[in-house]
Amino acid sequence: MHVCSIQASSVELVKFDTQLMQNPDMLGVEYQQGTLAGYELREYLLEKWERTCAYCGAKKVPLQIEHILGRARGGTHRTSNLTLACEPCNIAKGTQLIGDFLKDQPDVLAHILAQAKASLKDATAVNAMRWALYERLQTLGVPVECGTGGRTKFNRVTRNLPKAHWLDAACVGASTPPALDIGAVTLLLIQAQGHGSRQMCRMDRYGFPRTGPKQSKVVKGFATGDIVKAVVTKGKKVGTYVGKVAVRATGSFNITTQAGTIQGISYKDCRLIQHCDGYMYQFKKGRSGIPPTAQPVGILPHIS
Repeated sequence: MHVCSIQASSVELVKFDTQLMQNPDMLGVEYQQGTLAGYELREYLLEKWERTCAYCGAKKVPLQIEHILGRARGGTHRTSNLTLACEPCNIAKGTQLIGDFLKDQPDVLAHILAQAKASLKDATAVNAMRWALYERLQTLGVPVECGTGGRTKFNRVTRNLPKAHWLDAACVGASTPPALDIGAVTLLLIQAQGHGSRQMCRMDRYGFPRTGPKQSKVVKGFATGDIVKAVVTKGKKVGTYVGKVAVRATGSFNITTQAGTIQGISYKDCRLIQHCDGYMYQFKKGRSGIPPTAQPVGILPHIS
């Protein structure tokens, strides 16, 4: 709160209906009614199958809900009988048994059958922690609006916005305005990096030490994981580098930037930007001028 004045917060208070996932027809068609009908299940399938065609592995293409055992052969709408397929694969499979369709691809067949039966423990874990998150947000002392992943996707799709984490964040909850002005947005990207390995030294594949014991964590005022800016004015590495530093007792550091790792940078050329706290911070310009016809990659109506 002391860094950014927060007036209100919107959070996806996710709750997966695991009973409905196992038996979509248990309480009749009323479960499928309303503006958000089908969005929750579709979003779950996108996450479960990693937004990829189960048959050919195609990504970043429109996907369709596919019945592993076709409806024409008695297949149900249970989540364990649903996967994702691109349109060509969905048409090619048709009403064939999956074992016949993938008889020449036993590895793909085994993966699909195993993934289809995967437990819902992840969904259960999310259900268990959602109220803890809600209570933490309430301590901020500002209004907290709750939404679901399905509503977030509905808001993004109806506003014709592409799939992106920052746009999803802007589309959480019923308070999302009809139009979002995103042309001049500057993004703050925060990525968890951890605090490094706890091992005293690195091991080889046989379990024997392959490096010496760790040296001092602080060298010349810098610690591994600090964010630094290095300005090199002479030698073969002339340039400006911003990134995470790995210190060495010799004072010759490595700096990991977006472009890669630059080795052999003297501590004398480095200036501390931020002490290591386990996260990487970067600024990035948001997308502007998104054409009105841009369509996010998601799920099209299934045809199987």
